[in-house]
Amino acid sequence: MIIYNVTINIDESVHDKWLTWMQQKHISDVLATGLFKNAKMVKVMVEEEMGGATYAIQYFTDSRAKLEEYYEKHAPRLRQEGLELFADKMLAFRTELEILSEHFHVEN
Repeated sequence: MIIYNVTINIDESVHDKWLTWMQQKHISDVLATGLFKNAKMVKVMVEEEMGGATYAIQYFTDSRAKLEEYYEKHAPRLRQEGLELFADKMLAFRTELEILSEHFHVEN
């Protein structure tokens, strides 16, 4: 399993508009590509020196090939919309993660 993780710091001046856009449009648009199984959005619980709020959105896919297809066919268009709406009020950092194993607490 591959996780495409996008960490975003958003300026307070556009925070509410951005959060609504992310939750009601952008994440759905990324999932509509059919290349990811699901997504999670989490808030980073650290105060940033630069201000604003930081979130991570994690998109889960079952292959590197699907992630590459996303980059080639969909990412430029989907990233452009965010840039047009939020310009310099949004700073994004992207990482790729591979799940090696999962572990769960077992009740006795």
